[in-house]
Amino acid sequence: MPHYCDIAPGHPIHGPYHDKEYGFPSKNESVIFERMALEIMQAGLSWEIVLKKRAAMQKAFDGFEADKVAVYTAKDVERLLGEEVIIRNRKKIEAIIANAAVIQTIRGSHGSLAKWLDSHAGQGKEAWVKVMRKTFRFMGPEIVGEFLMSLGYLEGAHRESCPVYAKIRGR
Repeated sequence: MPHYCDIAPGHPIHGPYHDKEYGFPSKNESVIFERMALEIMQAGLSWEIVLKKRAAMQKAFDGFEADKVAVYTAKDVERLLGEEVIIRNRKKIEAIIANAAVIQTIRGSHGSLAKWLDSHAGQGKEAWVKVMRKTFRFMGPEIVGEFLMSLGYLEGAHRESCPVYAKIRGR
């Protein structure tokens, strides 16, 4: 099975994400929340579909600002289900909204989502899956793995021979 580093470089859709975002750490809550939401939306679909719909999802979910998304109502869920330009799956949409509220709670206990993630850094994927499933909705092993690789918490986003790997490691 080809690695992302084999198929993404130079690709018009995958390339920019691979080269400038995937595996790069971020402390920005909206960036982290967006990565979580995109991984949730990807379940059962191709990553290319998600990336093609990304701009529309950013707009539909208010730039993935947790405070705005956390107060979405049933009316907002119906609005999102009617947005033909985004991925429309009720369970995924409801999970993203619920997770925004969890982020608010995490801020109260840890100061930020990034600090909460940092407090769990260094554990293996299995432990991460347990804590993510306990804390957030719609966070299965594949979603958790890709979400955490996308932010550099788990290894495997890039091959060591990939130029982006060296860039992330500061070489």
